[in-house]
Amino acid sequence: MKYLIIASYPASILKFRGALIKALQDKGFEIHIAAPEFEVYPEECDSLIALGYTVHDIPMQRTGTNPLKDAKTLSALYLLMKKIKPDYVLGYTIKPVIYGSLAAKLARVPHIFALITGLGYAFSGAEEKGYKKSNLQKVMHQLYAAALLTADKVFFQNPDDQALFKKMGILKPSTPSTVVNGSGVNVSEYSVAPLPTENGESVPRFLLIARLLGAKGVREYAQAAAIIKSRHLNVQFDLVGWVDDNPDAIAQRELDAWIDDGLVSFLGKLNDVKPAIADSSVYVLPSYREGTPRTVLEAMAMGRAVITTDAPGCRETVVDGHNGYLVPVKDVDALAAAMEKFITDPDLITNMGSAARQVAMDKFDVNAVNQMMLTEMGIQ
Repeated sequence: MKYLIIASYPASILKFRGALIKALQDKGFEIHIAAPEFEVYPEECDSLIALGYTVHDIPMQRTGTNPLKDAKTLSALYLLMKKIKPDYVLGYTIKPVIYGSLAAKLARVPHIFALITGLGYAFSGAEEKGYKKSNLQKVMHQLYAAALLTADKVFFQNPDDQALFKKMGILKPSTPSTVVNGSGVNVSEYSVAPLPTENGESVPRFLLIARLLGAKGVREYAQAAAIIKSRHLNVQFDLVGWVDDNPDAIAQRELDAWIDDGLVSFLGKLNDVKPAIADSSVYVLPSYREGTPRTVLEAMAMGRAVITTDAPGCRETVVDGHNGYLVPVKDVDALAAAMEKFITDPDLITNMGSAARQVAMDKFDVNAVNQMMLTEMGIQ
């Protein structure tokens, strides 16, 4: 039995799907992985091969919208499936879901599954009053709807995304779907790190890890840092990430201005975020919407309190006042107020951090998440 996983970003495969792929391999599947630009990520490619997986480089623009190039992606996936004849196909992120599912239908793959890990630019503004789709969004929604019609089951990472797809008619009543608790996190791989201290007391040190996109709330983070630093000059705000090739990307000059003004300490893109989390005391993600944010789960697993937004995907990770705080989307003042609670009452850092670790173990254990997915796929 062969299982084909389709991804858009080689560097994410083992981090986000490694445990699921290993669980499938343990069930006796021959694993095939298709993604673009493996030559740009030789270490990731070698790691996948070393684990016994077969990798296939396919043409795919992760963020582009060129119809000819997308047609080439569909064709390449179809030809690949005709060649290897997979029994199961799972695509995740928008293009692998759309073109992987359509190609699988054309190639008559017996079992087709889709994993919706977030909505991204194609759904920007979809829940706002008076929302009008751009021409690009109309096309993407139509393609999504056609692709999901082919699926045996669609997996969502939060109930809001599932409800929105149904409301917009993208997910038809005839297509089965279910919600899982994100990608999960292997709690055993994330030890609780000692909190940063001064004179034996916990000190607030904030951290955001994200692609540098407006929708990740990066600007709100910098603006809240400015408010806090006007009152508490020595509080540190760390930022991990990179300028992304995306219409919503933060400009390099904007990032440079934050650094020059002393608002954030920019750590760049890190292959291993654990040291950055260990150096922090409170994790912050002011995102406008997520599937379920992996960085929040990692921070929780390491015993860090969380401030995030009362937004789809984000709100699933925090019980307000228990393991962190939920703030309204785009509300800089509320974000700064939540930060100040940790500054004025450092005991919250310890207590909420312990609670966060427990939530990670109880709700987001990767083994439980993957077992649910296997069961929903009919793989016992």
